[in-house]
Amino acid sequence: MNKVIEQCFLESIAVKQGTLKKNLAAIAAAAQAVIDAFKSGHKLFFCGNGGSAADSQHIAAEFIGRFQKERAAWPAIALTTDTSALTALGNDYTFDIVFSRQLQALGREGDVLIGISTSGNSKNVLEAVKQAKAMGIKTIGVTGGSGGQLASLSDIAIVAASSKTSRIQESHLVIFHAICEIVENTLT
Repeated sequence: MNKVIEQCFLESIAVKQGTLKKNLAAIAAAAQAVIDAFKSGHKLFFCGNGGSAADSQHIAAEFIGRFQKERAAWPAIALTTDTSALTALGNDYTFDIVFSRQLQALGREGDVLIGISTSGNSKNVLEAVKQAKAMGIKTIGVTGGSGGQLASLSDIAIVAASSKTSRIQESHLVIFHAICEIVENTLT
């Protein structure tokens, strides 16, 4: 049991170190895009499936509430939370458009979309990125492995240095917390 625990921690540390080395500039660029959006009165959107949906909600809440400092709320929306919209769109159209359709209604030029997909190939996340680009919304793809289609479609791509979903998700959380800290330190 101890060996498995130790292996999990060591693997996670190694993946985070590799992710940092590969993505330092991209993480800084993502933080700057969020700063620029908030400074100019624009919104931040998130989307993803499964654990990435949970990350979307978690990080949107960090911006609306607070991360480490008391401050005003910032407009961050997880497109993963409106079950009526998600189920209606999935039922009436297809699950592939559940995020893009919401973005079409709520987004505007100058906003930022963070699409999260551990594989980089989640169709509904890719459709949201395509919709965002058509609307003049800056796109940040947060993924893993080879980056999948999401890395090549996004304006800014952050690719965790692993193909293992659990290690990718662990790295994503550190990436998002780093962005939160930079934004909060810059704007407060």
